[in-house]
Amino acid sequence: MLKRLRSPFLLIAILALGLAAPAAAPQGQLDGSLSLFTVMAAIHAAGYDAELDSPSNSPLRAEVRNQLAARNIPCLDELKRFVRDHRKEDPVAELSQYISFGLLVDGPPKFNYRLRQNELPPDVVALAGLETLLARFYKEAGIEELWRKAQPEIDSWIERYHLPVTQAVLQVSGYLRAQTSGLEGFRFQIYVEPLAPPNQVHTRSYGRDYFVVVTPSAELRVDDIRHAYLHYMLDPLATRHADEILKRKALGDYALGAPFLEDIYKEDFLLLAGECLIKAVESRLATGSQKKQELVQTALSQGFILTPHFAEQLALYEKQDQSLRLYYPNLITSIDLRKEEKRLEPVEFAQERPVRKAKPAPPKPKPEPSPAEKSLQQAEDLYAAKDYTRARQYYLRVIQETQEGPLRARAYYGLGRIAALEKQPELAETLFQQALKSSPDVSTAAWAHVYLGRLADLAGERDQATAHYKAVLGLSGAPNGARQAAEEGLRKGFKKE
Repeated sequence: MLKRLRSPFLLIAILALGLAAPAAAPQGQLDGSLSLFTVMAAIHAAGYDAELDSPSNSPLRAEVRNQLAARNIPCLDELKRFVRDHRKEDPVAELSQYISFGLLVDGPPKFNYRLRQNELPPDVVALAGLETLLARFYKEAGIEELWRKAQPEIDSWIERYHLPVTQAVLQVSGYLRAQTSGLEGFRFQIYVEPLAPPNQVHTRSYGRDYFVVVTPSAELRVDDIRHAYLHYMLDPLATRHADEILKRKALGDYALGAPFLEDIYKEDFLLLAGECLIKAVESRLATGSQKKQELVQTALSQGFILTPHFAEQLALYEKQDQSLRLYYPNLITSIDLRKEEKRLEPVEFAQERPVRKAKPAPPKPKPEPSPAEKSLQQAEDLYAAKDYTRARQYYLRVIQETQEGPLRARAYYGLGRIAALEKQPELAETLFQQALKSSPDVSTAAWAHVYLGRLADLAGERDQATAHYKAVLGLSGAPNGARQAAEEGLRKGFKKE
C-alpha cells in the first residue's frame, strides 16, 4: 500500500499552537480526490484540451491522455457528445463546472450526489446524467489502475504544499487568535488535481464544507489557499452578524461604479463586506507599512470599499486581547456611514482589469535516459539497420529492465515486427496483442492494430481484420501513417506482395 501524506496539516498547526487537539480526527486535509481525478480523466478522454502546451502542466496529464487514447472505452462516444454539448467559450468556466461536479459526487464505483437534488448548485444540475456516464467510464477505462499510477505525482504535490500551507494556517489562526479547526461542524479541504490545466485555484463552499482545488503551477498558490482559509474562518461570523452588517447596505451603492468588481459582490452586500474584511486581514499580515497600505489601496480601487475601514479597525484589534470572533461586532458597529461616504466619494476605481500573471515554469533539464530507454533506442537502431537478431536481444532486455508499460509495449511491438518479418505469424500476433495489453502510447497501439489487421487479412479472417483497422481510426491522436494504412486495409484488405 502506498504511503500517503494523509495526516491533516491542521493537526500540526494545532500542536504547534499548543492547543488541545480534539479526540476526533481534525477536519482539514491536503489530499487527492479519486472522484475529481475520474471527472478530469473523462473529459480528457472526450477531447478536453485547454492549455495542453503549457510547460507548467504535470507530465501525468499527457501520460493519462495517451493511455486513455489507446484503450477501448465503449462509452466514449456518449461521453464525447456530453462534453461537446456542455462546452463553454471560456475555458476556465468550462473546467469550473466539472470541478464543482467532481466535488459533489462520491465514488467510485457509483458517483452519487452528496447533496439533495434541491441543494445542488446550478452548474452541477446542468451536468445531470454525467454521474451515470462516469460510473461506466470508471470501469471501462481502467481508472483504478491510472489512479494508482498517479499516486507518486499526487504525493509529490502534497509534500510540496504541506509545510507552506501549514505555516499559512498557523499565521491566520495566530492572527485571529482562534483554533485552527474553525467552527464546529465546518470542514476545510484542499485537493491537488494533476490532470487539470495549470496555474488555477478553484474554491467552493457548499453549506459547511469549504473546498480548494489547486492545479499544477511553477509557483505554489499558497496565498490563494490562505485566502480560502480566511473565508472558512470568517464567513460564518459574517452570517452570524448579518443583520448588523446589512444595516450598512447603503454603502454598497458606491461599489456599483467599480467596472471590474464581480457582479456577485455588487448584488450581495454581505459577501462584499466579508471579502473586504478578508482583504484587510491580508493587508495586516503583509510585511512593512508600505506594503500594507498598497494592498488596502489596491482592494479599494477594485471596488472593495470597506477594506480601508476594516484595516484601520484591525490595527486597534491587534492592541487588545480578545479573539477576532469576540471582537467581530466592533468591526461592524464602528462603521460610520458619513465617514465612509466622505472617504468613498473621491475614489476613482481602476479602469483595467486586475490580471495575475503566473510564474513561468523553469526549463527542465533533459533527464538522463534510463537503462531500459537506452536499450530500446539501441534496439530501434539495430532494427533500422536490419540486424534483427541483435535487435531482438535488446528488445528482450527492455522487458527485463523495466515494468513501465509504454516502454514494454514498444519492446513487444518491436519483437512482433521481427516475428512477422521472419514469417512467424502466430508469434507475431501474440506479441502485438501483448503490446496492446501493456499500456502503449497512441502510436504503438495504432501500429499494433495495423499489423494485427494485416495478419488477420492474410489468415482470411476479414471480420477480425476490419475490427483492428477500425480500432486505429477510433484512436484519438493516431499517427497519419497508421490511419492511412488502416483506411487502405478497410478499402481492399491486405495482401502480401
